[in-house]
Amino acid sequence: MREMLPALLRALSAVLGLLPVLFLGSLVISGMLGGATATAGVPDDDDTAALSLAGNSSAGAPKSASLMVEAALTEAQQTPGGYVSEERLSLDYRDDVVLAAGWRAVAADRLDVDWLDGAEEINTLKQAYVSWQPLPGLLLDAGRVNARQGVALGYNPTDFFKADALRTVDSLDPDSLRDERLGTVMLRGEKLWDGGALTALYAPRLADTASDGPFSADFGATNHENRWLVALSQRLNSVFTPQWLVFGAQGRSPQAGVNVTTVLGQATVVFVEASGGRIPSLWAESLDLPGSEGLRARASTGFTYSTSNKLSLSLEYEYDGAALSRAGWNAARESDPENYGRYRTTVANLQELPTQHSVFAYASWQDLFTQHLDLSAFVRLDLVDHSRLPWVEMRYHRSHLDAAMRWQDYLGGPTSDYGASPSRQTWQVLLDYYL
Repeated sequence: MREMLPALLRALSAVLGLLPVLFLGSLVISGMLGGATATAGVPDDDDTAALSLAGNSSAGAPKSASLMVEAALTEAQQTPGGYVSEERLSLDYRDDVVLAAGWRAVAADRLDVDWLDGAEEINTLKQAYVSWQPLPGLLLDAGRVNARQGVALGYNPTDFFKADALRTVDSLDPDSLRDERLGTVMLRGEKLWDGGALTALYAPRLADTASDGPFSADFGATNHENRWLVALSQRLNSVFTPQWLVFGAQGRSPQAGVNVTTVLGQATVVFVEASGGRIPSLWAESLDLPGSEGLRARASTGFTYSTSNKLSLSLEYEYDGAALSRAGWNAARESDPENYGRYRTTVANLQELPTQHSVFAYASWQDLFTQHLDLSAFVRLDLVDHSRLPWVEMRYHRSHLDAAMRWQDYLGGPTSDYGASPSRQTWQVLLDYYL
């Protein structure tokens, strides 16, 4: 049976290779049919909710404790040939407890145990903080908080606390990457009012270097320098809610950011996310080269189109002015392999783009063919070297159990953005049990 597995997986890959094209095409056709009934007018409550800026509010009723147990089997085709198998068991715990009137404690932790060349554990303390509401509309938080900013889907230029926050990657889905990361130790205050919010936070330096200890809190990854952020969001009318941000770090120039969403008709949300300031190039940062700081911008813009048929289609253009241009990328690929490797490692740790121009297309279809069966897919395309990464997940979920299959493929030349990965096609089977 073990010998038959590569052949079976190659046959499966031939089918899965067609899924992104067929799936995205069917979404466009079905979306056109579903969207034909939409009429212009004032957005309903769901449209208004779509304008909310993710990650800005700590408000809301506390949630009960939950534990998710995930078992995963991965089979990855390697670039030199052959296959690598890996088993994983993950425990994901979340709790939101009322301590007293106006006081809450929030905790979230994930433990991954991988079996590749023996068992290897890695723990990610995602959140652990206390929240106090002394007055209506006023919130004060202290502890490790996953402070997420941004309205884009695949790349968030205003998510200033994403750098070095990933201890492990179990899924390439952008939502998973934002959720399954280390929070940052901070003091955060937030004032909420009808249609707006003002947030201010300060994250102190606690350690100099990151830790690879399996159960380390890893303060050196998230709190290796003093940082601060101020964000103001305000709904100007029923379809327009901008957010302005200013971010600063010790020894670096401040950066400004903006997030804007608006609803077109009753089915389309358009978003723009951008940041800018005097920052070094990623190449100089990876090689510790001085004197490269300059005025640079980063941006993501696109739209999400949804229908009453539970179809959603998103398209996003991504730009990173600190990344390598076409000429710089070509030169880096032909340069010292060690420097090229250091650049790729730095970009991955910072969760930035290796080249200046990319496209991200995402689609989801809930209750596909039957209830509780969901299909999600995305494609990342590097517009500089034309390498790409398709990803597909089929998930069947019940009240306490999810079963899922994932497939992804790294396509491109041997030194391209995605083609340089040591893996090619990867298949994954998952079982999630919720307690």
